[in-house]
Amino acid sequence: MIEKVVREASAVTIGIPRGDVGVEVSEWGGGLAVRIAARLPIPDLDDAEAVRAAPSVIERLREMQSVLADEFGRLTGRDIRRVSFTVTGAAAPDRRRVR
Repeated sequence: MIEKVVREASAVTIGIPRGDVGVEVSEWGGGLAVRIAARLPIPDLDDAEAVRAAPSVIERLREMQSVLADEFGRLTGRDIRRVSFTVTGAAAPDRRRVR
C-alpha cells in the first residue's frame, strides 16, 4: 500500500507516468527510507532558452528529494528518514511533426 502511494506521489512530482517510476520502501533508522528510480524530464533540446533556464540536474534532484520527503511523510504519517533518487535516463518531450 505504501509503495503505491509513494509511486503515485513520485510520478506527479517528477512529471512522468506512474508506470515509469520504480520505488522501494524499507524501514530505516526508526522511519522509512525510499528509493526512487525514474527518468528525469528535460526541456526540448532545440529550445536553447529553455535549456539555459533549467536548473542543473543536481539542483532538481535535491529539490525533488525535499519535496517528496515532505509529501511522503504527509501521505503516510510516517517519518521519512531518507529519499534517494536514481536517474535512469531522460524523458524528452514528444516532438510534433511539422508538415
